[in-house]
Formats: sequence, C-alpha cells, structure tokens
Amino acid sequence: MKLLVWGAGAIGGTLGAHLARGGHDITFVDRAGDHVAAINQQGLRIEGPLSEFVARVPAFLPDDLLGQFEHVVLAVKAQDTEAATRAIAPHLTRDGYIVSAQNGLNELVIARIVGETRTVGCFVNFGADYLEPGVIQYAGRGAVVLGEIDGRHTPRLAELHRTFLDFDDHAIVTTNIWGYLWGKLAYGAQLFATALTNDSIADALADPRYRDLYIEIAREVLRVAEARGVAPEGFNGFDPGAFAPGAAHAVAERSLDEMVAFNRRSAKTHSGIWRDIAVRKRRTETDAQLGPIVALGGEVGVATPLVSRLIELMHEVEEGRRPQSHETLDLLDAALVR
Repeated sequence: MKLLVWGAGAIGGTLGAHLARGGHDITFVDRAGDHVAAINQQGLRIEGPLSEFVARVPAFLPDDLLGQFEHVVLAVKAQDTEAATRAIAPHLTRDGYIVSAQNGLNELVIARIVGETRTVGCFVNFGADYLEPGVIQYAGRGAVVLGEIDGRHTPRLAELHRTFLDFDDHAIVTTNIWGYLWGKLAYGAQLFATALTNDSIADALADPRYRDLYIEIAREVLRVAEARGVAPEGFNGFDPGAFAPGAAHAVAERSLDEMVAFNRRSAKTHSGIWRDIAVRKRRTETDAQLGPIVALGGEVGVATPLVSRLIELMHEVEEGRRPQSHETLDLLDAALVR
C-alpha cells in the first residue's frame, strides 16, 4: 500500500517505519524541520525493547509535499487536527480517506472538513516516544483497532487492516470504533490526572490515596458516553464496565490493577501528556481531548465537574503556575464528592 503519514512523531513515526519495513510505500510529512532533515539524511531510527532498525523513508515539510494520495494516516496532536486536515485535503484523491491514528474524537473534525465518507476511525494504545530528530522509541505493544465511523465493513477497511497487520499482528477491525475512542477518552482522563504528578503511570494508578479519584473521573466520562448512546469498549486492562455507573468498587479496583500490570510491562513509564510538560516543555492536548467531553456532556445534561477541574489544573501546570506534584493532584482530589 502507498500511504502518506502526516505527523512523523511517536505514533506516526512508529507506524510508518514498521510499515516501510514491511514493504509498503511510505511518505512522511512533519512540520519539524530538524526531524524531517534527520529522516532524509540518516533515516528514521526505531529504538527500544521491541524493535531496532532504521527505515529509509522520504520526508517532507508540509509546504514541500507534491502529489495526491489515496491512503493518509494522520498522527498529529489533537489540537493540530483541523489545520493538518485542511493542509492534507489538496493531496487527497477523490476516493481517498484519512485515518486518524490519534487520541480524542478527531474523526469528528476530519469528517467536518473532508466528509464522513473520506474518514476512517482508528484507535491505538501502543507506547512510543519521540526522543530526538530522527529517533523514535517503540516502548510497548498495545491495542490497534480500525473501523469505519458508520460501523460498516468495507473493502477499503479490510485492505487497510491487512496493511496494519504488518505493524502489529494483533490489530483488529471493529464495527464500534466510537466505543473504543470513548473508552480511550475515559482512560485518557485518568492519564491526564496522573500527569499532574511526576509519578509513572503504573505508580500513579497503584497509589491507594487516589484510587477513588481515578475511578470517578473515568465514570464521569463514561456517563457522557452512555447518555450519547455509545457502548464503550475495553482494552489493555481498561474495562469500561468496571467504571460504569453503579459498578462495584472492587470491580473498578481490579481493572486498575490490570492497568497497572499492563503499564509495568512497558518501557514507556510516563504518558505523552507528562512528557509534553516535563520534557518537551509544550502545551498538551488538554483542550482538544478533555474539552469535547465537557461540551458533549453539556449537550445531554451530564455534569463533568472533575474533568472541568482537571482542565483548569492542567492549564496552570502548563503555564508554570503549579508544579507537577501530589499537592496539585490533591487539588483535583478535593473536587471529588465522596
């Protein structure tokens, strides 16, 4: 398959490099000039416990790309989705499509710009980090799921799935991609909370002082999903049923235990959210990932006080007005009604 991968960072770089190694025709686009230069000069190097290789793949800055593509994987930060989709549109063939390998509900944004029939859903939960120009760490396997946003099985989805199997032989197709995306939103809200501290994901989720908080923030997100008629899907230890309204506390605790075990097996110890603040010194996907939860909850009359408070605290941490610390997480915990 010939694919354009727009965004050659942790997710896009890992996917694209593995697919190139599998024999597919990959072209990268990235807005970081030093990263593009390094890929063109030395190739994209994948490091980590799972893979060690260099992919020789052409890379371009957005303004330098020429030609059109039928298959496009979009792997930019959620807040950059609209701008990237508008930049991709002139390079998308009439019958082409964009696959959102991102966190959040970015398919809604993509479909608004290029149309629902040119949008394919994707859910990824593998661990990867951008280390330096031309170098990506692939740290841990995780769920990879593809699905049409209208739930149909289509020939193009089957073809895309066969291609993604060259990256992960456990990749699957679903008729409920929105269920996976909302499941990831609930888990993602938990990860945003862990990023208020410097603890690893596993250590944070294992901390008994904050387990009630992590349970309730997932429940808050899933109440919105339920009110909107979405049936969330589970993955990698995250069991949406364990965080459903009315679920026994012990069941939620067991799911947290499984999530801790999953994350302890990964060389990626901290979330990309934490890394954006602590390492890369840039804004996170807070507004693009958590903001829609609040807005969509408001449309169906579901209150989201914890997510709203989390957004406030994340902004304060991003702006340097609060440290990443347990004291900051305590401020979120204080918003929990017990």
